[in-house]
Amino acid sequence: MATILDVTLPNGKSYKQPVGLFINNEFVKSQDGKTFGVENPSTEKQIVSVYEAGEADVDLAVDAAEAAFEKWGFGDSTVRGRLLNDLADKLEEHSETLASIESSNNGKPLSLARIDVQLSADCIRNYGGWANKIYGDVVDSGEGYFNYIRREPIGVCGQVIPWNFPLLMMAWKIGPALAAGNTIVLKTAESTPLSALYAANLVKEVGFPPGVLNIVSGYGKTGQYISSHMRIKKIAFTGSTATGRHVMRSAAASNLKKVTLELGGKSPNIVFDDCDVDKAVEFANMGIYFNSGEVCCAGSRIYVQESIYETFLEKLKARAEKNVLGDPFDENTFQGPQTSRLQLDRILSYIDDGIKGGARVITGGKRVDREGYFVHPTIFADVTEDMKIVKEEIFGPVVTITKFNTVDEVIKLANDTDYGLAAGVHTTNINKAIHVANRIRAGTIWVNTYNDFHHNIPFGGFNQSGIGRELGKEGISEAYTQSKSVRIKLDI
Repeated sequence: MATILDVTLPNGKSYKQPVGLFINNEFVKSQDGKTFGVENPSTEKQIVSVYEAGEADVDLAVDAAEAAFEKWGFGDSTVRGRLLNDLADKLEEHSETLASIESSNNGKPLSLARIDVQLSADCIRNYGGWANKIYGDVVDSGEGYFNYIRREPIGVCGQVIPWNFPLLMMAWKIGPALAAGNTIVLKTAESTPLSALYAANLVKEVGFPPGVLNIVSGYGKTGQYISSHMRIKKIAFTGSTATGRHVMRSAAASNLKKVTLELGGKSPNIVFDDCDVDKAVEFANMGIYFNSGEVCCAGSRIYVQESIYETFLEKLKARAEKNVLGDPFDENTFQGPQTSRLQLDRILSYIDDGIKGGARVITGGKRVDREGYFVHPTIFADVTEDMKIVKEEIFGPVVTITKFNTVDEVIKLANDTDYGLAAGVHTTNINKAIHVANRIRAGTIWVNTYNDFHHNIPFGGFNQSGIGRELGKEGISEAYTQSKSVRIKLDI
């Protein structure tokens, strides 16, 4: 099998899809020639097969990244910034192809995939601007010494990205890491490798030196080779909390490499009776059904103050039933399929568990009767806090709704979780908004909005939702540099 194939998209357009491993600026076959199939979740049909990286391939990628590091990491930072800006321009130039690949491989609607591409370009351009603004410091410790602190790149970084936002999560990872001067071995999710491989071609086209960014495809064992590799100095992982624990153990057992983890969530979305109800309904709908519910910070636990509970429930039901499900290439579609059969089956098992546990289905609660991995937007009411559908991350278009009375009560309910990734607060009282936001134990609190990201705002979790932050200043200075103290005794 060749390393670049001609592929026809569902909209009839053709393009050249890389399927090889991207090592040292070339698409190459895996050492053992193994491949695996990649499917379109809307049709349940295979798109292509891609080469699967084994341990020897990861070693080659690390070799390439190590060879590139000294010149890249300690060379002209302005060059790094210019290349990142050029890459952002290329992503925009190829935006329609990239969005179409994302829709075909992940299942997300084309209209939303276009937004992902633009956000990816914005993120990379933002960090291009950071490349020559990583400053150290000078410290006065008294006469007779000159002290300075440098911020230096870490070295070869391993990065493992998820399948729900393939291109955007790649941008979140490579933007700050490359700007800071690190080199990368990145593993895509096994179900959604295609947009990252296409973007790799653009990396080469704009002139990134060989070995600076290497991309490998594969399953969990490929990620294991990266997280346990003795010559990789840092691992950044986005995915489930269970897998995050495994990554952390591997990192500790190998060379104590630095770790950042962006993991799962079961985020509360709190609706007070003084909110603008119609706006709160819109943001609740976006909070849970955006991206087919496959969002780590999805507002999957909605708490509504008792006086507006029935009104809110009725309005959210009506709004959810207006969401257009179907072909991702239809411009009117809001919700596409789940990304894989595995995820579909997981969601349906949670729905079944909720029904058996006595929760009331307000709408949805079943698979859509059509080709593809589609699930109706689902709302559960009459839930109790000990139910699995309330406690565990479902990662699909399923929400639970609970009533509350007082501020203290809902803060306790919101914090009754092992997670702590995000939360929403809907109120027209700014004092209440700030008070509640400050008392919820989560990394991001949205007030009168939801799933509202920006590349300058740090994102990450408390508790079992992760370690470290992505985006913002923290996403580069804390995640991808290390400090070096130099203390010079002066002869005076």
